[in-house]
Amino acid sequence: MKQLAVFASGSGTNFQAIVDAAKKGILPARVALLVCDKPGAKVIERAAREHIPAFVFSPKDYVAKAEFEQAILAQLRKHHIDFIALAGYMRLIGPTLLAAYEGKIVNIHPSLLPAFPGKDAIGQAYRAGVKVTGVTIHYVDEGMDTGPIIAQRAVPIYDGEPLEQLEARIHEVEHELYPTVLKTLLEHQ
Repeated sequence: MKQLAVFASGSGTNFQAIVDAAKKGILPARVALLVCDKPGAKVIERAAREHIPAFVFSPKDYVAKAEFEQAILAQLRKHHIDFIALAGYMRLIGPTLLAAYEGKIVNIHPSLLPAFPGKDAIGQAYRAGVKVTGVTIHYVDEGMDTGPIIAQRAVPIYDGEPLEQLEARIHEVEHELYPTVLKTLLEHQ
């Protein structure tokens, strides 16, 4: 069985969707590690409830990105991690992790990339007045949401829809799509 690490920085709803899929046997993997760069993030509580080890760090405690990525890499090796899923991890992955896990790091993003990369993608799409946004799952490279696209699902934006309702609908799509795509990727690793 594959050992999966999930990197997250916030509330952890995609982390939970991945954990739930693994527990139900949908994913051919075990979530073996949470990596979190925000001490105090709600995702840490979720990991504790699920008895999943967490490596929590504050980047400002390190001199450079390469230094904290070496610390992450040590944890990934300690837990025999085969594959990494970013789920609301708000940092660019650097060369240290990219070299060690080439082709084995994926991310989920709440827009139809290449439109609306970076932070607040749902708000960006909403304020731009587009009629369709969505969810993208892509391989991670050194850029911000620039890696090769694996899967996308469109989500319409309804006239007069409140932003909060759109966010909730996009999160529903994320929670269904990410485990499905991860299942396929892990089966072919």
